[in-house]
Amino acid sequence: MSERDPNKPIRLLLADDHELVRAGIRARLEGVSPLEVVGEATDGRQAVQMAETLEPDILMMDISMPEMNGLQATAEVRRRFPKINVLILSIYDNPEYVRGVMQAGARGYLLKDISAKEMINAILAVANGGYYFSSRVGPSLMDNRPAPPPSDPYGLTDREREVLQGVARGQTNKEIAQALGISVRTVESHRLNIRDKAGSGNAAHLYRIAQELRLI
Repeated sequence: MSERDPNKPIRLLLADDHELVRAGIRARLEGVSPLEVVGEATDGRQAVQMAETLEPDILMMDISMPEMNGLQATAEVRRRFPKINVLILSIYDNPEYVRGVMQAGARGYLLKDISAKEMINAILAVANGGYYFSSRVGPSLMDNRPAPPPSDPYGLTDREREVLQGVARGQTNKEIAQALGISVRTVESHRLNIRDKAGSGNAAHLYRIAQELRLI
């Protein structure tokens, strides 16, 4: 990725379900050239919608949000709007979270206790095509040893696992069908089988199972 035009502002979209957090971030960044906060979203789904309309350079968002979490929103934004870079801002330094959002396409992971200076440096790095990680989460990306495959107590087939992965990413049945080259009715059938095997069709429950099986 080439470096940005230095004469243009870096347009930021903030996404966090806590108003005080958003206000605090905005206060840190207001008046800092060349940064410009162009909008605030209260959940992951709204963040995706606002990304489409506002076309920011960077979407900086929390990983734990209602409607659609940061990991799902990252995957959706990167799939639909590849020019928008995602920077995660979280209280969690869990290595699995870090790896998950990076696999989804995020370009950085910051902890919320960082200084204003470090936050600005991170934004500039990502805007110029780089990556940025808080010092506490960086080491988690250095361990590239393959983890043993998790056991599957649900007995899902390979196709059911693919469908479950799509569900966990927030994709619709139609989107899953297109990605896998199958019909919507077949996707619905697989979802019914997953529900029967997993004990629930609740989206949050299915997301936890996808995490357990390391599908996301």
